[in-house]
Amino acid sequence: MIQPDTTEKAFEAAIEEALLTSGYGKRAHTDYDRAYCLDSGPLIDFLNATQPREWARYQKQHGAEAKAKLLHRIASEITKRGTLDVLRGKIRSNGCRFHLAYFPPNSGMNPETARRHQANRFTVIRQLRYSTKGESSLDMVLFLNGVPLFTAELKNPFSGQNVAHAVEQYRSDRDAREPLFAFGRCLAHFAVDEGQVYVATELVGKATRFLPFNRGHAGGAGNPPEWRPGTYASAYLWEDAWSPLGVLTLVQHFVHVVEHEDERGRKTGEKSLIFPRYQQRDTVNRLVADARNRGPGQRYLIQHSAGSGKSNTIAWLAHRLAVLHSDEDQRVFDSIVVVTDRRVLDRQLRRTVRQFAKTQGVVQAVEDGSAQLAEALEKGRDIIITTLQKFPFIVDRVRDLPGNGFAVIIDEAHSSQSGEASAKLKKVLDTSNLDAAEQVEAAEDAPNAFEQVLEDAAGDDRARKSQRSRKWPKNVSVFAFTATPKPSTLELFGEQQADGTFAPFSLYSMRQAIEEGFILDVLESYTTYTSYWKLKKLIADDPRFEKKRAMGVLKAFAERQEEAIAQKAGEMLDHFNERVAAGIGGIAKAMIVTRSRAHAVLFKITLDRLLVERGRPFQALVAFSGKVKHQGLEYTETGMNGFPESRTADTFKGDAYRLMVCANKFQTGFDQPLLAAMYVDKKLGGVAAVQTLSRLNRTIPGRKRETFVLDFANAAEEIQKAFQPYYERTLLSEATNPDLLHDLEHRIYDADFASEDEAQAFGELYFADPPPAQDRLYAQLKPIKARFMGCYDEERKAEFRGALDEYVRLYAFLSQIIDFTDPDLERLHVFGRYLLRVLPPTKRGGIPPELLSSVDLGAYDLRRKGSGKISLERGTTTIDPQRPKDPHGSSEDEMEELSLILQTLNERFGTVFKEEDVVFIEELESRVDAAPALAGSLAVNPLDTVKLTFQNLVGDTLQEMMDANFTLYQRVTDDEEFGKFFFAVLFERFMRRQKGE
Repeated sequence: MIQPDTTEKAFEAAIEEALLTSGYGKRAHTDYDRAYCLDSGPLIDFLNATQPREWARYQKQHGAEAKAKLLHRIASEITKRGTLDVLRGKIRSNGCRFHLAYFPPNSGMNPETARRHQANRFTVIRQLRYSTKGESSLDMVLFLNGVPLFTAELKNPFSGQNVAHAVEQYRSDRDAREPLFAFGRCLAHFAVDEGQVYVATELVGKATRFLPFNRGHAGGAGNPPEWRPGTYASAYLWEDAWSPLGVLTLVQHFVHVVEHEDERGRKTGEKSLIFPRYQQRDTVNRLVADARNRGPGQRYLIQHSAGSGKSNTIAWLAHRLAVLHSDEDQRVFDSIVVVTDRRVLDRQLRRTVRQFAKTQGVVQAVEDGSAQLAEALEKGRDIIITTLQKFPFIVDRVRDLPGNGFAVIIDEAHSSQSGEASAKLKKVLDTSNLDAAEQVEAAEDAPNAFEQVLEDAAGDDRARKSQRSRKWPKNVSVFAFTATPKPSTLELFGEQQADGTFAPFSLYSMRQAIEEGFILDVLESYTTYTSYWKLKKLIADDPRFEKKRAMGVLKAFAERQEEAIAQKAGEMLDHFNERVAAGIGGIAKAMIVTRSRAHAVLFKITLDRLLVERGRPFQALVAFSGKVKHQGLEYTETGMNGFPESRTADTFKGDAYRLMVCANKFQTGFDQPLLAAMYVDKKLGGVAAVQTLSRLNRTIPGRKRETFVLDFANAAEEIQKAFQPYYERTLLSEATNPDLLHDLEHRIYDADFASEDEAQAFGELYFADPPPAQDRLYAQLKPIKARFMGCYDEERKAEFRGALDEYVRLYAFLSQIIDFTDPDLERLHVFGRYLLRVLPPTKRGGIPPELLSSVDLGAYDLRRKGSGKISLERGTTTIDPQRPKDPHGSSEDEMEELSLILQTLNERFGTVFKEEDVVFIEELESRVDAAPALAGSLAVNPLDTVKLTFQNLVGDTLQEMMDANFTLYQRVTDDEEFGKFFFAVLFERFMRRQKGE
């Protein structure tokens, strides 16, 4: 019986056969010139087929030595310039010019270029003896026109070896000094087995860095079991990436040499060769193909995790789109606009896009306002980079450019894309009145400023025109990148599936990025703390306050006291000294995230003192905006640091500063790989939690192996909830219901401050022709403002403002998706926008200032609550669309004496309960919550019956747990008053949990 061939040679032969079938030619190792690192046969054949006259002229000059001289010249140029530059450019010798490759033409306008492209020679050599010093061989080498591009070591697990052995072979057995392995000569070195692929662009011995080139599987690293039915899992490498078209696309559009720069933009002389990761190449290729087939007017969501190489992906995409032609040989997009939401252009993004430019002037960064942007669009600049904030209201521009198409690539699409900021972006691609636009841009930050740009139409037509302008123009395609899509982002840019859900066009998950080693898991070492404190009443009177709001104010008061700051700062420094300072070769840094600017000032003052007292050889920086007054002194970031705030980020790179105290700065978009720890003293949730903690996830290969988070403000469960939607795949459950607008409309008018007639009258005046003067618009709103000011019902005022604000936001979002035909909706929208600007804020939730003057901090204790890894669940997370808040969702806050408020706080957070008491109570509550009898009673009985059931269940559970904490059990059962209070507090906490509070 003949046994199947399970050797490595069989695996090698299968790959070779696939390559030969796709258009490669087979060559022998004896055809290869080891000194020149070239295979001259296919090279000369290519020149004869594509440039016969030039080759004949060269032969005439050099006679029998022509071939040897040209090979010498080519090898010399590759040594100096690198293979990539030689293939993309030309070789000049003795007045002759040779192309060594022809790439697929962008259009069919030049048939001769297309013919030459078809003449490229792709060849493969197995067991290539490459060494000039011996007979060492490589399993496989791929050539383009006789020039080596890729080497490969192939391993077959059936033979007892896998991809790891191939990686080790490159690191240990391949002499990097060999000519074939010189930097830039071969574009990539592949380690391959039947299931996985890894790639390196430079061999440097043991320090060689191989990166995964895998498709990803089930939300994580690796590959699906098959590429196609019946094929190897890694067959995509040779059937797709190594196919003739795949190779030419890689060489022409993806592989790139990066010249390193320092923080001031000066070249350092170091270079790196960039090879795309699988998801980068796949995403760009699929986006380009779809845009070519469908043309402008599409929307794409690219959900790629931090660490995905987003700047490179955006740069590759921008350049591919800039040369994209349709089947009719027309440019699909006249200009590509890359938008970042940062006020200062993302330097890395701008530099990356510019580095990929092959022609001077292809890329233009717009930093000087709308006139510069309009000029760039009018001149049809290929790639324009700008910020969202620089987009003013320019009226009717792009729609007046017949036949022009635009691609907008949005960096960090989760922010500012669901409302008015997004409307500005669309208007830029839609309009022309520069003078009026500049006026709006200048007045944008002025309080209660009315926009001066009013469209040139009348009545309903003007309102409908404004309504239509909110939708993305049909000549604009949007490519939106984000790691953390909100519901609105998924609905705006995602693809609607057959079941009604919305999904991203391309996904590279956080889990895959972690498993592939491109980012670190910031939840791996997460420590939470609980603060225990006791407040004392300083006055004889016992005034009454709203209980919940007073408790929140008093808790914030306790956490801002000198003792609280000192304990936290001390804990942070102890941890930094013991666990962090020695990391990354002794230069690791940490960030302290504070809840306010005042807290940032207090932490900086305290840390400066502690660093001196403890003799630590480094300093702390602070980052916050504006001015802060404390104890009669005024503090600024510049004053506390001793240099302008524009230098804070760069100064933090130096060795002298190891800690940065932040208040709403550097929590997003700040890339500092040396950050190894974060100390959080601020409530975080949702996208903000993910973005803030992700400042830690940057890797430094071989040097940064772990991160630490000490959290003084959030529970581990809250952080887990924030991260879970973005761990693998995020889906939106359904589209937003447009009828929610009408529900909000009813709530606005039911509050009885403004009538429908008044709202529509304002809208009609706003859209009148000619445009009204500002005083007439103010006059329309005065009666409504007077009614609002004269009302003493703060709850009703808050409900009105809340409904108005939600309508404005929801309409701004939905009008980008839905073709509303009712101009009344647009008129109510502009009415709401401007009324909100003139109405004063409500006093709902206000606490009299005498509250804080009536108390003082008696004791403060900081205790560690838990430490370890916060685990996330695998699989798809489905999130719901945005919905207005329930106006009746929160009951009116009860009034209670200050003494009782302090008692509740002190007994819940203070020194009365020990840590073991808290653990005991949490276990008790967990058991009670899980009881079926309580859930059944809650579903069918009145509150009093539920309360009785709850009390009996707590009593029974306490009896069962008495051995775990007999002291607390005895106090609850023996002290009648304490027992009543204990049951009341537990029941209140239980009901809040049922309401989701």
